[in-house]
Amino acid sequence: MSSSDRRSFLKGAAAAATVAGLAGCGFSPAYAPGGAASRLRNAVSVVEPEGRAGYLMTRELEDRLGRASDPRYALIYAVELTQLPVAITNSNIATRFNLTGEATYALSNRSTGAVLLSGTVDNFNSFSAFGSTVARQAAERAAEERLVTILADQMVARLIAGAADLPA
Repeated sequence: MSSSDRRSFLKGAAAAATVAGLAGCGFSPAYAPGGAASRLRNAVSVVEPEGRAGYLMTRELEDRLGRASDPRYALIYAVELTQLPVAITNSNIATRFNLTGEATYALSNRSTGAVLLSGTVDNFNSFSAFGSTVARQAAERAAEERLVTILADQMVARLIAGAADLPA
């Protein structure tokens, strides 16, 4: 048996032991058929707040959760974005900004109105303000899109983590 064959065998054995260990502790993949994520797929009505960030967040959430025709749950959220200058020249001109974002959310049962899951996610992104006005605006809009995507990913991850406890 060559050394590469032994490495492949050992990697396969380690992977099998890990899977067996996880199966023994009750682990089940969220995206498996019947997994926790399937409870949310096409079952959540996203209530969109106003503004560009709200539109972007709703687009990202519906992309991940699906657009429900007969939703069991309602997701209400609020997004707040703040710009902070982080690089300032000697002539007091900001050339780089951090864009911080916070999204607060609540997932409720549409039939009872009871809040089932809630929380807050936050993160940041940066953009360069160097160059023309048009370049700065384009960089700012791109940073906003990146940040909203990150916040949506975090929100969906938390919803899926709590989905096992949701009523079916």
